[in-house]
Amino acid sequence: MEVTHKDGKKALEYKEEDVQDSILQAIVKMAYRMFKLFHGPFTNIRTKHQVEGLCHTLSHFFTKYLPTIRLGQLDLLDVFNGIQFLPLDKNVFLRIQSFVNLLESSFSSIKYTAFLFDDQLVWSGLEQEDMRVLYKYLATSLFPSFKPEGQVSASPASSNPDWLLVSSASPTSSMATGSGSRPSSSGSARALPPHQGWFLTGPKNIQDPGGQIKMPRIFVNTTGEMEELNLIVYHALGASVCFMVDGAGPPSYDFCKRLDSFVGPHLSSLAKMIGDYIMQRRPSSSENQYRFIYFNHMNLAQKTSVHSKKPPHVTISPDLMRVLSDINADFQRSQEDGETVIKTMTDCWVVGRRSDQREFFVVLNQKNANLIEISEEVKRLSATHFNNIFFLD
Repeated sequence: MEVTHKDGKKALEYKEEDVQDSILQAIVKMAYRMFKLFHGPFTNIRTKHQVEGLCHTLSHFFTKYLPTIRLGQLDLLDVFNGIQFLPLDKNVFLRIQSFVNLLESSFSSIKYTAFLFDDQLVWSGLEQEDMRVLYKYLATSLFPSFKPEGQVSASPASSNPDWLLVSSASPTSSMATGSGSRPSSSGSARALPPHQGWFLTGPKNIQDPGGQIKMPRIFVNTTGEMEELNLIVYHALGASVCFMVDGAGPPSYDFCKRLDSFVGPHLSSLAKMIGDYIMQRRPSSSENQYRFIYFNHMNLAQKTSVHSKKPPHVTISPDLMRVLSDINADFQRSQEDGETVIKTMTDCWVVGRRSDQREFFVVLNQKNANLIEISEEVKRLSATHFNNIFFLD
């Protein structure tokens, strides 16, 4: 960081204690995985276009990607890079799975499908690592770039969504896709649509047969038999479906039109059903008082009350986040199950627990509590949010 000395001269000062290797290493790995998702492995590019072509592709990608990395805001969640899953009951989940099966049988060129609701994953046909990177792109870049009218995204990535050369419709013009149009700011609809679906990537306007169709191409299964696919993302009422479509070029307008006609009504209906289910199971305010992070290394499931987009907005200070990252680094070095309990100088209790490839971190502001009381409080939290997950005591 830049500091000013007493004589007025400015100099760069390196704060080694603020730099955590595990976080920076995770960012470097994610940068390569993101590049590989949209351009394929280095060896594949070098074979087709020689070293010069690889250097050009690297320069083109990272010139746009690197400014989106918020170095001052990185923390333990960037180390995990997990996936937020949406828990649903079996009836709702089976309805979604039935929709996906019907969709893939009706459109044979769709190789893989992923279903999300409110930025949380419900179902995916991709391999875990491929879905992890795709989820990162969707949650931090694509979805935030389509904010409702009047909202401004605070994410550098979302304010510059063309870093992956995705030039689909803007939020306003995209809502004219499908069979309807976006409601005006006053709440009245400009047209009465039979469904609420529209393309995030794909046709700029589904009502225009000669319109532009643009979507990113992605590379999956890069460690095995690599596949290059077109990524179409379709959205309706909080639900989003990602279609990974086979083909040498972008799908035709006729394909997109048929997809819109089929998916729009089904997805609108499913989104309303999921929304109703969530409203019925909305947790009480007392259940949101905890500051915690949970990550499962086996299925990449992540659950946290930190950096939540929904109220109440729970935060943890940078100093406490560094403590959590240090505990995680100790867990990675030892690779053994165990628990770490720390009381900070500010009288906060920090608990980190590793059990059977799962990590669980809690921050509690109870300065007069003792170790036994803190242990009991962590048990109450586990019973509230993780009653179906086994933790070794």
